[in-house]
Amino acid sequence: MKKIITLFIALLTAITISAAGNTSAQAKKILDKAAAKVNLKSGASANFTISGGRLGGHSGSIAIKGKKFNARTDKAIIWYDGKTQWLLNTKSDEVNVSNPSPAVQQSMNPYTFLNLYKQGYTLSYTNAASGYQVHLVGKGKSISELYILIDKSYTIKQVKMQQKGQWITINISNFKAAKLSDATFTFNRKDYPKAEVIDLR
Repeated sequence: MKKIITLFIALLTAITISAAGNTSAQAKKILDKAAAKVNLKSGASANFTISGGRLGGHSGSIAIKGKKFNARTDKAIIWYDGKTQWLLNTKSDEVNVSNPSPAVQQSMNPYTFLNLYKQGYTLSYTNAASGYQVHLVGKGKSISELYILIDKSYTIKQVKMQQKGQWITINISNFKAAKLSDATFTFNRKDYPKAEVIDLR
């Protein structure tokens, strides 16, 4: 279960951080534009692959709408409706239900990661062939260093992050706006009638 949570921490960081710039101020402007592109009122979706660290290789998809998100891999599915989180381990068919604390939300919820670069990170950027590469360094942070590749339309394409001495690479594709129903972000018991639901609230 810890590996599943770490996987989603890496993923949600990747989907919601942004990048670019020669000076800190310019880098922040580019990050602001990339964050705004993710934080669409109607919602957005993307595909991803994660490699490195203790995670091995994983791929999946994510849907985002404001504070809500739904992330899926072959190992787990997470629904978060802005208050309640459901984490399904697809191997054990077990669903953990919780109301995440602010600290957990910061690591799991893409909405809070939209502000990560504003929380004490040193920012810089360089021009890349496809757009910009932003470098973030945060002393004493659980995620101490990031390289974020953003194209010229301010879409995040890749994130490399260092967490607990391990480098993790997340490649993002097929990012697009989407009209998402609120039901997308809520666990439906009828869809998983055999799952064991464990209420941790």
